[in-house]
Amino acid sequence: MAIENLLGRAPEQMSLEERRQWVASWIAVEIYSTKTIPLRRIQAAGKDVHECIAMLRKRGLNPANFEFSLLPPPY
Repeated sequence: MAIENLLGRAPEQMSLEERRQWVASWIAVEIYSTKTIPLRRIQAAGKDVHECIAMLRKRGLNPANFEFSLLPPPY
């Protein structure tokens, strides 16, 4: 599965197969703010934070507005 298939989806919506495939990958989700009230959606993914930042910048998004986390195993 291509990284682009993860974008715009909530991490909780990933299937078990997807979670196994992307385990230990980094994702970027917009930081919650009462001013913006973002949906919890994956906006970038990669093998490290640097890849996530590059993807966010390529999409015209400010990495400072995102939190980065490792996808844990599905169970």
